[in-house]
Amino acid sequence: MKLLFVINPGSGSHDLNLKDVISAHFSSKDITTELFELPKDCSLKNIKEKINQEKADRVVAVGGDGTLKLVAECLLNTGIPIGIIPAGSANGMAKELGIPTDIELALDLVVSGKPHQIHAIKLNDELCIHLSDLGFNAYLVKKFDTMPERGMWGYAKATWHALWNHKRMQIELNIKGATIKSAAAMVAIANATMYGTGLKINPDGKLDDELFEIVVVKDYSYLEILKIWLTKLPFNPKKIEVFQTSRVKISSKHKAHFQVDGEYIGKVNEVTAKILPASVTVIL
Repeated sequence: MKLLFVINPGSGSHDLNLKDVISAHFSSKDITTELFELPKDCSLKNIKEKINQEKADRVVAVGGDGTLKLVAECLLNTGIPIGIIPAGSANGMAKELGIPTDIELALDLVVSGKPHQIHAIKLNDELCIHLSDLGFNAYLVKKFDTMPERGMWGYAKATWHALWNHKRMQIELNIKGATIKSAAAMVAIANATMYGTGLKINPDGKLDDELFEIVVVKDYSYLEILKIWLTKLPFNPKKIEVFQTSRVKISSKHKAHFQVDGEYIGKVNEVTAKILPASVTVIL
């Protein structure tokens, strides 16, 4: 077996030399490994060229959700299995898929695991493999990126700032010809069930069906989200409403903050989303 590791050296806050850990793990095994460390401002074209050049049996994303997203974009609809080594700050998709957080165990899984097809979502020109949203959380992501503190303390400060400064949006959803209008603190386009923090925004989500969920949080109802996280009771539809679909157009009266898989994209008036069924193959 030949493995190509796509390594993001800037992921997370650990002090491990990821290349050394990977090389040591496979030093006594009958497996060929190629290590490709992402340079700054690396383009998709560069990664695709490396993947085509190496012709590996499996390509392994070593980093956070952003690194996994890059690899998934390169391997979309190819059937080439993607391994995941969670080495980012939150590692939301790894948690979603049950990938071990211990790097040695995750490296074992890359070899012993089986390929499994999941869907992704196309959002305007962006690929979403985990969770995207408009509004409050996207603003929080933007604010967190500017914080000198990382980790939960930085996240708490960014959340406090967002609660004081973000205003609700007036949004319109077009789903299967029906139009739904609502005020909303945020609208999540949910491929997965929970954020990297463990907060479950989409309890009914499945990565291997042909639907995704639109979660409209009508007010700053984090207590409502915590309620379902802790008690498994359903959302109060007056506060949070969920729609299942394979395609949607979301419009906002004023430009809204927008993030995809933890990366702040900017402010937009409109997002068109559609399912890409069985388009990504992951090792589980």
